[in-house]
Parts: sequence; C-alpha cells; structure tokens
Amino acid sequence: MAEYILAILKSQISIMWSWGFNSPRRLENGLMFKVNGFLHKGWVKVEYNQGTDLFDITLLSYQMEEKQRFNSVYFDLLVGVIDETVEHCKNYEQKVRNEYSLL
Repeated sequence: MAEYILAILKSQISIMWSWGFNSPRRLENGLMFKVNGFLHKGWVKVEYNQGTDLFDITLLSYQMEEKQRFNSVYFDLLVGVIDETVEHCKNYEQKVRNEYSLL
C-alpha cells in the first residue's frame, strides 16, 4: 500500500516536492512522511481504509501529536487535500517568491 500511495503522490511530483517531502516510512496500511510546508511542518500519515476503499489523512506534529484529520478521501483527491493543508495558502505565490528570493 505504501508504494501505491507514493505513486499517487508522485503523479504530481512538483506539488509533492513543494511540501518539503522527506523521510517516507512504510506503514502496515499506508505511508507516513515529513513535510516542511507553509501551513504545516511535521508528519503526514496517509492510511488506506479497506472498509470504505478510501484514504484517511492525519497531520501530526514532529512530536506525533495529532493536529488535523481528514477521513474518507478519494485517491484522486489525495494530493489536493494534502497540498491545501500543508502548503498552499493565501498569497502563496508571493510567499514562494519571498522564501526563495525570486523576483
């Protein structure tokens, strides 16, 4: 399941890398990885829910404290839901320019 989730995320690899994606870890029923986004810094856990055939996303602090949870996410919405909660914020383009000293 970890490889399947990683393949979904890699389908939009530039978005995935914008999160500061690193340290992926295989879970029994999913994948966990660190991010360093504008909105969330810490861990993201994506777990497959076999009963619903959907995914659950949990945002965790570096100390593994649950910060936010999204249940029943369709596979084709995984990247979008993660991006909206980890990276993409108001004035996103300006923040990117400021962060990377772009004109």
